[in-house]
Amino acid sequence: MQSNPLRIGTRGSALALAQANETRDRLMAAHRLPEDAFEIVVIKTSGDRIQDRPLSEVGGKGLFTKEIEEALIDGRIDLAVHSSKDMPTVLPNGLELTAFLPREDVRDAFLSPRAKTLTDLPQGAVVGSSSLRRQAMIKRLRPDIEVVMYRGNLQTRLRKLAEGEVDATLLAAAGLRRL
Repeated sequence: MQSNPLRIGTRGSALALAQANETRDRLMAAHRLPEDAFEIVVIKTSGDRIQDRPLSEVGGKGLFTKEIEEALIDGRIDLAVHSSKDMPTVLPNGLELTAFLPREDVRDAFLSPRAKTLTDLPQGAVVGSSSLRRQAMIKRLRPDIEVVMYRGNLQTRLRKLAEGEVDATLLAAAGLRRL
């Protein structure tokens, strides 16, 4: 085993880990390094801990990156893997975005056990989303639908949908595919 593996910081969600593993695998292939040349370091973020309020009320997108950025600055990790959607518009001094995984599907995916499309949902259906963009789009297309805050990682949202907490949701096709 290599004595000083390259430490890749990421959140602990299945999607974040899938992206960190893809990053590690691509670095292994590009540099002909063994898996033990890398260590994936899971960092719990404020966004992971705060689930009872909309992100806009508690600090926005930076809640999913702050602790990971601190680990980079402190030298506890060597690089970080984030979903671009979680990145704030301004980075702390000394940090840069320097590499990206290949672009995935940019579309939203509609998921519902009750309907094939948003249009097919019954009047008064409940759709969950934590995205302000998606909430606005849903309300514009279907003002009769109730849109509720729908926080949690991808698995949590899929579980809530299966349990009937909402009638439908919109999720990033990229995340569903990567996972």
